[in-house]
Amino acid sequence: MNSLLRNLARQSRRTSVSPWLACASLIVCLVPAVLRAQTTSSDRPVPILSGSAGYFNFVTAGQNQIDAQINPVLLFPLGDQWLVESRAEFEGAFQRPPGGGPYGGGVSKNLDYAQLDYIANPYLTVTLGRFLTPFGIFNERLYPIWIRSLQQDPLILPLSAESSDGMMLRGGFPVNAEANLNYAVYGSAVSTVHNNLESSRNVGGRVGVFLPGPRFEIGSSWQRLLQDSRTNSFGFYFAWLPQKLPLNMHGEYARSSQCSGYWIDGAYRLSQVTFWQKAMRRLEFAGRAEQFFSGEISSDEAEALGLPLANTREGEFGLNYYLRDGVKAVASYGRQFSPDGNFNLWTVGITYRFLLPLGKVGPQ
Repeated sequence: MNSLLRNLARQSRRTSVSPWLACASLIVCLVPAVLRAQTTSSDRPVPILSGSAGYFNFVTAGQNQIDAQINPVLLFPLGDQWLVESRAEFEGAFQRPPGGGPYGGGVSKNLDYAQLDYIANPYLTVTLGRFLTPFGIFNERLYPIWIRSLQQDPLILPLSAESSDGMMLRGGFPVNAEANLNYAVYGSAVSTVHNNLESSRNVGGRVGVFLPGPRFEIGSSWQRLLQDSRTNSFGFYFAWLPQKLPLNMHGEYARSSQCSGYWIDGAYRLSQVTFWQKAMRRLEFAGRAEQFFSGEISSDEAEALGLPLANTREGEFGLNYYLRDGVKAVASYGRQFSPDGNFNLWTVGITYRFLLPLGKVGPQ
């Protein structure tokens, strides 16, 4: 293993191979050996194709955008300790031109992550490849369209890199009978590969404390950019799922050297309503409040990152109706307030979650 890593590193220096491609080569080299090792197992895990698909109409300041996307997720276990996992995103966004006419637009393709995981023990997992940057919680836990309660992205989401290319260590362990600690530390290399595979050189980490009794988690994140301006970013988050209420709440605060902001959202499922119980238990109310502080960020940098150009406040309320397991109809209304102008945000759509085993389930 060590000699293989050294050879890949030397090859990367000689030929300027991107870090994610070097990690992919390592995965390819390891797969045959691990497959041979797992053939002795009588109860092998099978690959799984999962993910989501969705269709939405986003109306922003009176401009309608039709958005259709599919986000497949592949999980490929290799024995009991190795796992290859990947998620891609195919999204079509179509709008009418300002002068009128038919809808037009392009289809974007993104590789959100493609990683090899080694489960070293119950407290440590080693990850190589392209992975979701563990900064805050929205990017890792709430981003998929079938999980999130509101389909609009938080304003501060672009403040940290959404994906990184490199190595990550993560895990968790009990501190005592009333608290568990989870952690993630990572280092990312520069990747200039186009087609949405870029990555910055940075290091960072996240640590959180989960209290099983009240089902409450709080944590913090940190990231340092090791190129260009060499800036620091940090943030805090919380998540709460009370025992006696069908409610889930989340919130984040993030700050870079140039700007900052926060968001708080919650979703309440009407499963405890006694009248029209069969219909009402499928209904969910959701809401979010957020604020962005532009600070010293320039208009060019804000536009490049997809951040607001000025101080911005936004509120949004929505309804989700679960037609059946895996199918959800969504609708929401929001309003954004900014010195650049106030406008409404409307969303209607439907999401679908799928799960397909790619092999025989059970003893082999």
